[in-house]
Amino acid sequence: MEIALEVLHRFAGAFLQLLIQPFYYIGILLIVLQYRRQIKLERKLFHTKLHSLVDESLRTLVWGFLSGLGASVVLAFVGIGLKMEVVLLLWALSILLMFVRSRYLCFAYSIGLLGIIQFIVSFLPQALETPGFWGDMLRLVDEVSMPGLLVLVAVVHAVEALLVRGTGARSATPLFMESKRGKVVGGFQLYGFWPVPLFLTVPAADGGMSVSWPTLFDGLQGAGGWTFLAFPLIIGFTEMTWTRLPSQKVRLSGFLLFGYSIAVLIMGLAAWYWAPFTIAASVGSIVLHEAMIRYSLRVEHEGSPMFVHDRRGLMVLDVLPGSPAAELGIVTGERIHKVNGVKVTRKEDLHAALGLQSAFCKLEVINLEGQSKFVQRALFAGEHHMLGVILAPDQQAMYVVDTNQTNLWTVLRGKLTGLSRNGPADM
Repeated sequence: MEIALEVLHRFAGAFLQLLIQPFYYIGILLIVLQYRRQIKLERKLFHTKLHSLVDESLRTLVWGFLSGLGASVVLAFVGIGLKMEVVLLLWALSILLMFVRSRYLCFAYSIGLLGIIQFIVSFLPQALETPGFWGDMLRLVDEVSMPGLLVLVAVVHAVEALLVRGTGARSATPLFMESKRGKVVGGFQLYGFWPVPLFLTVPAADGGMSVSWPTLFDGLQGAGGWTFLAFPLIIGFTEMTWTRLPSQKVRLSGFLLFGYSIAVLIMGLAAWYWAPFTIAASVGSIVLHEAMIRYSLRVEHEGSPMFVHDRRGLMVLDVLPGSPAAELGIVTGERIHKVNGVKVTRKEDLHAALGLQSAFCKLEVINLEGQSKFVQRALFAGEHHMLGVILAPDQQAMYVVDTNQTNLWTVLRGKLTGLSRNGPADM
């Protein structure tokens, strides 16, 4: 009972520490701005929104907090020697990297970069004697336990793999893009960002109880005892897919992320048992992360576009929530073959066929298994004129989006990077 009360007391102190840390709120703000940009893109392309800014933000906030608690339980058995100054340094590096690309906000890059800086500093012992701010920073970097931080990266990416697999497809935004052959095709941009507060067990400067459980590293075995340190971070992913369903894409992404976490865990443990391996592990955490992203892109570029119309009918790219199409059970990837007995192969055909019956519609749809299904429904005044179906684009689509990554400047300004008119006309 005494141990439980001590843990609760220290956790309460760390939670209050989290609430006064600006970086937690900065992370939430950056996530909200990302989702705001996503919704602006939906409005630009489809004149409506498919996601709610409030709902998406609250959902990611809740899942992020719960994931942070789960990861903190696992990390309690690691025993990382970490200072608040290191947390601030990692956040500073991450924000600087985000000015290059949004996805560099991932702590795999800032922690890997910190390991590289530490390796360089090890060859400059005279620099550690520099007085003032920069000398303090170099000494702080030199004292960082990189194996512990690498294990932290591994655990966090395992959590991210679960979040991506479980909720990543919810935030998929349909869009129009150019294929490698110059044709306009449909695709999806998948966003997933979660503010994850970690409560790490770290050495306490003011004394206290010794840990009563075994830890992987000896960062908690000092005479000062232990305490909790609130470490807010952001985990997330950005993906593009035009060759598979969003649910299939997030399964692949989750698999790659989990494999990455295992690889970094092994490298972190190797660096702990053999210190010279630390630089290889630090570089490897960055290189493997980039390789994972590039492999995912290569899979897309080598595949055939999925969201295109053909002689079987009109490809459904997405369905508006609460629309007649959603009530009929039409889903992404299905094809509308016939409407009111009329075969449709163009958007104009669908509109004309729906006009044959003003109060009723009957559809023949080819489902994801290639089988025909028949659905019907009454039509009411004021409902979406296309049943709420977002169709794959034709070559007359007004806008296309390329696969360029955004950076912090475009996020803060809300700029829709890469969105341009289809054709020679200027925006």
